[in-house]
Amino acid sequence: MSDDVENGLIVRLSRVDAQVEPYDWAFARENAAMIAAHWAKISAGKPAMFNGRIMLQHRAAIRDGVFEAGYFETDYAAFMTWRNIGHPGPVVRNGFAMAALRASDGAFLCGKMGEHTANAGKVYFAAGTPDRGDARPDGTLDLAGSVTRELGEETGLRIEELAIGEGWTALIEQGRIAFMREVRIDRPAEEARALMLRRMEHLEEEELSDIVIVRDLAETENHDMPPFMRRYLAHIFGIDDFCA
Repeated sequence: MSDDVENGLIVRLSRVDAQVEPYDWAFARENAAMIAAHWAKISAGKPAMFNGRIMLQHRAAIRDGVFEAGYFETDYAAFMTWRNIGHPGPVVRNGFAMAALRASDGAFLCGKMGEHTANAGKVYFAAGTPDRGDARPDGTLDLAGSVTRELGEETGLRIEELAIGEGWTALIEQGRIAFMREVRIDRPAEEARALMLRRMEHLEEEELSDIVIVRDLAETENHDMPPFMRRYLAHIFGIDDFCA
C-alpha cells in the first residue's frame, strides 16, 4: 500500500476522492482454506450473514484536506478473517462512511447491531463497508451516497427528513478509517428514536435491534461501543485528553 496517512489521527477533510482499481491482495489469494474455515465458524447459526463482495483500501494519502484513496474488491469472508487475526500486512484498511446522526437537542443516535449480524451487540452510527453498489460508472466510489443509503436501510429515515453536513471527520487506525459525516434530524432524541424504531419494524432486512441515545461520553460506557466511536464522540464533545 502506498500509505501516507498516520494511525491515530483525527483529521478534518473537505472531501474524499476514492477510486476503484485493480489490486492483487496476497492475503486473500494465499489463505483460501483458512478463510473458508473462519467463515464457517463465525457464520454458524447466523444464516442471514452473507459472504458478499466489498471494497477495501490499498492506498491512501491526504493532500490539502483531500483524502485520496484506491479501493479494490474482495470477499467479506476474507475481510473478516484478516480483521479478526490482527490485520496482517501489507497495509490495507476498511475505509467506510458513517452517518454521525444528531438530534435537535444535541444528542447522538446510534444503532445497536442485531444478534444475527457479524457485529452483534455493537453500538455505532449507521455504516457499511463499501461495495459494488457504491461504485459509480466512472470508477469512483460514492462514499457520500453510502451515508444516506445505509442510514435509510438501517433506520428507515428518508433523505428529505435529514440535513446532511459538508466535509468529513476521519478517524484513522490500523485496519480502519471511519469517515464521519454529520447528519441532523430536526426532532429531539427521544422522538427521533421512537420514529426510527417504528420504521425499523417494516424494513425488508432489520439489521439493528435498538437505537441508543448518547448525550455525553460517560453514557458510552454503558454500551458495547468500539473505541474509535468513543474517540470520535470525545473529539466532538471537546474532551482532548481522552484515551480509549
